[in-house]
Amino acid sequence: MSSTKMEGALNQLLAPHKIKDYCPNGLQIEGKSQIQKVVTGVTACQELIDIAIAKQADAILVHHGYFWKGEPEVLKGMKRERIAALIKHDINLFAYHLPLDVHPELGNNAQLAQRLGIKLRRGLEPWDPLSVAQVGKFAEPITPQELSQRLNVALEREPLWIDGNKPEIRSVAICTGGGQNYIDLAASQGIDAFISGEVSERTVYTAREMNIHYYSAGHHATERYGVQAVGEWLAENYGLDVEYVEINNPV
Repeated sequence: MSSTKMEGALNQLLAPHKIKDYCPNGLQIEGKSQIQKVVTGVTACQELIDIAIAKQADAILVHHGYFWKGEPEVLKGMKRERIAALIKHDINLFAYHLPLDVHPELGNNAQLAQRLGIKLRRGLEPWDPLSVAQVGKFAEPITPQELSQRLNVALEREPLWIDGNKPEIRSVAICTGGGQNYIDLAASQGIDAFISGEVSERTVYTAREMNIHYYSAGHHATERYGVQAVGEWLAENYGLDVEYVEINNPV
């Protein structure tokens, strides 16, 4: 598969042109023209690049790539080392940030909801058809303790749970990664619980004072499954050799 065709297929699937983002989505660093072996991961860190080199990958597909708005533009230090390694070994780097969060089937929110038994129904931001945060429900109400346990099993890590002083949970808002600031909007809509990856100091007081259960389940952990789902999609539809590599990150 050519790198151009792979980017076209991913762009058609994830529609990055429809959403305003903080980084370029798609092919961020061009490598060899033909692709057969693809390594996927959450973040294009040096360890993932080194593993891709060892596996003789033609491309890397990640959720967190490079060239974020507001970061220094110069290529030196850690950033230079990463990019130099990709260019030296002729490896393509594909990265999709918010488009990978919001995809209704393969996205991070959708994949996490599926593992928790939540049926997503709408965006948390009713004015935005591509709301980054999503809202869903359990078929039957569960206890706050049960949701904490489901997160523990699904993500293989115990979440931080802030008690919202409600005996049952039916409605849930989800925003994987650094989505903690959506808790106020979720609480204002009377939603029972909110799940994100990261947590801020103020999030605790919002949960307690606005009576909404809050779960911080880890930025990395909540965003592992979207890129895996897209990698599986590439393998099934284009016959590529795709391998997900887990790089431990406790945050």
